[in-house]
Amino acid sequence: MEVLESVLGYNFRDRQLLIMALTHGSVGYEAQRDHLDNQRLEFLGDAVLQLMLSELLYKRLPKADEGELTKLRAQIVSTKALAAVARRLNLGSFLIMGKGEAANGGRTRESTLADAMEAVAGAIYLDGGPLAVQNLTHLLFAKDLEKLLVDPGDQNPKGQLQEMIQAVGPNPPDYAILSESGPDHAKCFQASVSWMGSTLGTGTGKSKKEAETESARDALNSEGLSERLKALGVLNFKSTKIPVKSCEQTADNFPQVCEQDS
Repeated sequence: MEVLESVLGYNFRDRQLLIMALTHGSVGYEAQRDHLDNQRLEFLGDAVLQLMLSELLYKRLPKADEGELTKLRAQIVSTKALAAVARRLNLGSFLIMGKGEAANGGRTRESTLADAMEAVAGAIYLDGGPLAVQNLTHLLFAKDLEKLLVDPGDQNPKGQLQEMIQAVGPNPPDYAILSESGPDHAKCFQASVSWMGSTLGTGTGKSKKEAETESARDALNSEGLSERLKALGVLNFKSTKIPVKSCEQTADNFPQVCEQDS
């Protein structure tokens, strides 16, 4: 735990809070008995991070309006972004979880990592108060924020994907919710986005909207997206092309268009 405390830049007075923050719900499920896990701390940490990052954005961007601030905050605290921070901390290796969950990739699952990151923030808030979480926020998210301010191009992934698709075909992308898991206060949705029957990307989020947004972002980040869209657009054009009828097939009330011998 000392290693994790070092990368977090915070030493717990009550280390049991950190242990609870790292304990996945699968521990109690496999033991078939009540067992403290990180779900309540995740609930608290979600609110704490939202508050601290809201303050950070408010001070960093004095001219930004509410809409801009909301969009930026949504990106920073998205499941994908929180999981990325957790990976930098190697948080997955510290998680306490059931053997089955671990065997099924639980330590690298995006939603699990994001939940754990929130739970750790909640634990630090209870142990050290708002100032401790504020320091954590600056330590872990400041670089992500600066990067986002330099390149804010993916604030509307669904809109960007829609524009790319409209450039090669008239049909809009299709979004679908693939799965829904977790308790009511901490739902996790998985969504996919497809076009012309081909899946372009998948994503997870705490709401259906966020999951769809992340699936669009995944599509935009996929290699060779433009080429795939162009290929699908050409295939679609070929499949919907109306063949020219021969003289015998043309109806009497239409001008005749006869096939010419080559």
